[in-house]
Amino acid sequence: MNTPALVLDVGRVKANANRMLQHCQNKGVLLRPHMKTPKCVEIAKIATAGRMNGLTVSTLAEAEVFANAGFDDILYAVGITPNKFGRVAALTRKTGKTLVLTLDSIEMANAIASSDLDNPVLIEIDCGESRGGLSADDPALPEIARILGKQFRGIMSHAGHSYTTDQISGVKEIAQSEFGAAVSAADRLRGQGIAVEVVSAGSTPTVLHSEDFSGITEVRAGIYLLNDLAQFGRNICQLDDIALSVLAAVIGHNRAAGVMTIDAGALALSKDIGANKFLPHAGFGWVCDAETLKPTGLAVDVVHQEHGSIKVDDPSMFDQLPIGSVVCVLPNHACLTAAGGYGEYHLTDGNIWLRHDGW
Repeated sequence: MNTPALVLDVGRVKANANRMLQHCQNKGVLLRPHMKTPKCVEIAKIATAGRMNGLTVSTLAEAEVFANAGFDDILYAVGITPNKFGRVAALTRKTGKTLVLTLDSIEMANAIASSDLDNPVLIEIDCGESRGGLSADDPALPEIARILGKQFRGIMSHAGHSYTTDQISGVKEIAQSEFGAAVSAADRLRGQGIAVEVVSAGSTPTVLHSEDFSGITEVRAGIYLLNDLAQFGRNICQLDDIALSVLAAVIGHNRAAGVMTIDAGALALSKDIGANKFLPHAGFGWVCDAETLKPTGLAVDVVHQEHGSIKVDDPSMFDQLPIGSVVCVLPNHACLTAAGGYGEYHLTDGNIWLRHDGW
């Protein structure tokens, strides 16, 4: 196999998906899996247990792929802008599938209302991250809903700041704030006679650890399908739950400097080191046995464009990993690692599944 290559353990993907599906069923909420990291039709079908509707995407390219594959009721969870209206309309005409849009301003509500689009729309609520959305008590909220009229479907929120802690107690507090903000916004609109069908919330940590789902109709999560060292370091998953790795070849030894080099650098692994906040030795990924995914105790310490440098303190590792041997690197942050332009997953059973990148 050519290296670097994106390797997927389908058994782990299925186990991760089944746990989340069962968890959401037990909580009485619909799971709308977020496909921004996998970007793969086969993984989407695993994530929904074969249900051909109810996905979340972050690009219109993803929306087109999943709609063409037969999925319906797809939520584009990034604020819509007029330059994308034509592409949204074309998707609907071509596939007949429903794409749900999101926005958080009167300006975009007016733009939607005056366009030819008839897509349902969710209003995004800021639950504390200050990235996108209105506060639950923003005076513009009911005005936006009224401008949208029949196109208004409901409320969404996302607690991206749930990744700022490795304490489950802290995640629970953030989940309470996130879910509470979404429900508060929905209740406020209902109190003004505006129907709210959908109250959508979630991130993998908050979905897993919220103690109260009252008023929530659906949840969104995505990284749980693949997991990574960032999730492991935050106590969101176990090491054996990480389903994604990068196959790389050892291309050089510098015994004098105590450095080993592999052919997976910044483009193959990304430069994200978010896991290091809570897992200080994560580096740019943990170097593992290519067959068992058992960590070797090494990490990719430095990345150049096509090269990864590994500090080697034990000289015997040079003999254990000779030039030409292969290793698997568990990613620091799977979302950005997978976006490295691979185009496909190499499955542990020998099959290949396509990825669909682009915007």
